[in-house]
Amino acid sequence: MVSLRGTEARRRTERSHAELIATVAHELRSPLTSVKGFTATLLDKWERFNDEQKRLMLETVDADAGRIKRLIAELLDISRIDSGRLEVRRQPVDIAAAVGRHVQVHITGGQSPDRFFVRIRPQLPALWADPDKIDQILGNLLENAVRHGDGTVTIEVAPTTLGDDGEEGTEVTVRDEGPGIPEASMSRVFTRFWRGSKRGGTGLGLYIVKGVVEAHGGTITVGRAPRGGAEFRFILPVGTPAHLL
Repeated sequence: MVSLRGTEARRRTERSHAELIATVAHELRSPLTSVKGFTATLLDKWERFNDEQKRLMLETVDADAGRIKRLIAELLDISRIDSGRLEVRRQPVDIAAAVGRHVQVHITGGQSPDRFFVRIRPQLPALWADPDKIDQILGNLLENAVRHGDGTVTIEVAPTTLGDDGEEGTEVTVRDEGPGIPEASMSRVFTRFWRGSKRGGTGLGLYIVKGVVEAHGGTITVGRAPRGGAEFRFILPVGTPAHLL
């Protein structure tokens, strides 16, 4: 029995690795093809294009290089999460300001300001967390709400308590008014390769978000929003300054 269990676990791991490699290869192929095509064209026919055409091609190359960079970062995060080596470098984090920055990014990118409703509850506790990883969490959840949801995207930040000892924490909720997540899929949302729709993505983002939240000692859940959309809620303990750990 022990041998059978070990074999089955190994097979699951091998299938997961094979699926990861296939997904990465697929996601890399498109931007790399674009980068290679545009750079080859520019090098071969530079004089045939005017400045505006060159700028457009270079902007496309830059955007595709950014996609490749993000995918590599995702792979590194997965490796660190799976091996328990994800480092959290705690600093004071103004999470209300971080939410505001991410909302502004979407507005600058063409979303209507009316698409977002931000509610910051008073008396938030001081939060010690990794600011880059907090940005990673917020960026992923807001991107999902904007891309896959409809209607108003609501972001709420509130103080909370954790467990029976009453430890202070910060609770962040991101909800939309779209079709939501089918009940049958709720248990798979934070697994590798889960996709809520066919609108692109590697299916790795929420797996990484869960790993990052848990690396901070926090929790994250998913459910149905009051108006039928998806609702993600993560809770972080206030944390401890890095030099006191």
